[in-house]
Amino acid sequence: MSQTFRFLHFPPARRVVAVAVGVVLAATATACGPKDAAAGDGTSAAPAKGGTLTVLNSQPQTNFDPARLYTSGGGNVPTLVFRTLTTRNRENGAAGAKAVPDLATDTGRPSENATVWTYTLKDGLKFEDGSPITSADIKYGIERSFAAELSGGAPFLRDWLVGGESYQGPYKDKDGLKSIETPDAKTIVFHLKKPEGEFPLLATQTQFAPVPKAKDTGTKYEEHPVSSGPYKVAKNTGDGEHLVLERNPHWSEKTDSERHAYPDTIDVKSGLDSAVVNQRLATGAGPDAAAVTTDTDLGPAELARIGGDKELGKRVGTGHFGYTNYLAFNPKVKPFDNPKVRQAIAYAVNRQSVVNAAGGSALAEPATTFLPNSKPFGYTPYDPFPAGRTGNPAKARELLKEAGYENGLNITLAHSTAKNFSTSPEIATAVQEALKKAGITVRLQGLENNDYQEKVHSVDDEPGLFFGSWGADWPSGGAFLAPIFDGRQIVRDAANFNHAQLDDPAVNHEIDEINKLTDLTAAAPRWGALDKKIGEQALSVPLFHPVYKRLYGKDIKNVVISDWTGVLDISQVAVK
Repeated sequence: MSQTFRFLHFPPARRVVAVAVGVVLAATATACGPKDAAAGDGTSAAPAKGGTLTVLNSQPQTNFDPARLYTSGGGNVPTLVFRTLTTRNRENGAAGAKAVPDLATDTGRPSENATVWTYTLKDGLKFEDGSPITSADIKYGIERSFAAELSGGAPFLRDWLVGGESYQGPYKDKDGLKSIETPDAKTIVFHLKKPEGEFPLLATQTQFAPVPKAKDTGTKYEEHPVSSGPYKVAKNTGDGEHLVLERNPHWSEKTDSERHAYPDTIDVKSGLDSAVVNQRLATGAGPDAAAVTTDTDLGPAELARIGGDKELGKRVGTGHFGYTNYLAFNPKVKPFDNPKVRQAIAYAVNRQSVVNAAGGSALAEPATTFLPNSKPFGYTPYDPFPAGRTGNPAKARELLKEAGYENGLNITLAHSTAKNFSTSPEIATAVQEALKKAGITVRLQGLENNDYQEKVHSVDDEPGLFFGSWGADWPSGGAFLAPIFDGRQIVRDAANFNHAQLDDPAVNHEIDEINKLTDLTAAAPRWGALDKKIGEQALSVPLFHPVYKRLYGKDIKNVVISDWTGVLDISQVAVK
């Protein structure tokens, strides 16, 4: 694994975002959730308000506009300024992988078979200038996210809202989106094209943050967006390289049970070299004692050095984000049109060697399911081609013989030459060596990363075998399986993520049926069952789920991490 894993993949409209972010969780400490004020770090002191939290990052917090961000982007920094209709439950683990009310009184009231969703705002909501937050502000905030000049945010609303596909935003279309109604200042109603039981999860996206129309400055809004959260922007220089947040005096914890907002100030410094970030966190001098990172991971060499320092080891966080790395087949390309060839490769893969190439067991867990190994996604353990951790080359040879390749097989594996976590040359070599034992000769085709991404997402140019990776915007099997295996999401003239170009009516129908369920607990096992059904077709070979390791400062208290984002929740952190 590279020493900084920051694979932020923002596909164009009609695609789900793959956001891979790291984690800060005290592996040796007992972290607490937002409903519990006990200490969440290695000390016994309870968290208290005050002080300055420093954030040391490699990537700048650019485009600080709710229309252009994802809620999970930026390591939770945006959620300190932008509140939304719903938000993530600010608790550890699986308990944090569900939506809870934020600006709204509940997570939404579905009707008409989950094609209509109604929300009521809480009493006493105010912007940073003291003016009331209304349903019209939320409607306007959503509408401006459709403007071409404010592109970059999540594409779902364009797909889900009636009329969303043709709406151009409020700067061009003064009439607004008719599929969003605001019958009064506290009520907002959404009309969808089809049933979407996961709408409460979507409503956590920053596009649902309120924006007062009178304060909208278009593309300059990111310089000083109007806060609805516990902090407001006091400084934003260098296109997000230095972002300073101070308390919003009109925010009230009475209307916001999810954010504690302990520090007085959040000082975000970005554009730093990853080695510098980790060195400063390890040393913990001055302000760095009260510092965290939201985008810089530890690599194998750094972990080895830290392993000899017990005190520093206590400040290494371990956690997971719902993400899967896999081998992707294109069955339109021979010999991968033969299921037995695909099955043979699945048996031949040595997941232990792949895990070692990805940085070892501390940084990667072997995967046999496409869905991440987390219950909220609908994870159901299965292995349709059980070969153990080191592979079964004998079984692979047997299948190759049945496929007509008794004397072996020559294939090409495309990979990126970039040192990223998903498709590194080391991982490609590990796969090459494992398949060789099964009589499969693999020619490695290394491509510059931009060329690689363009090629593997092109229906016309897609290779027969390459590396894929996926992480969803929210913890649901739908956000994982639909973009990859729903035939109606195959894109022929832009970025396509359905690598197998699967268009199975039975799979498409089951996706629609599960999407009708508003009880997400009931929906989860059905996503797991669908994952198993698709997995039996050997359209991909799951390789590993990443594990993230990060340092945080010695004065950091109340570390909370959920299975939703896999990022230290800044809204819970205290430095006093």
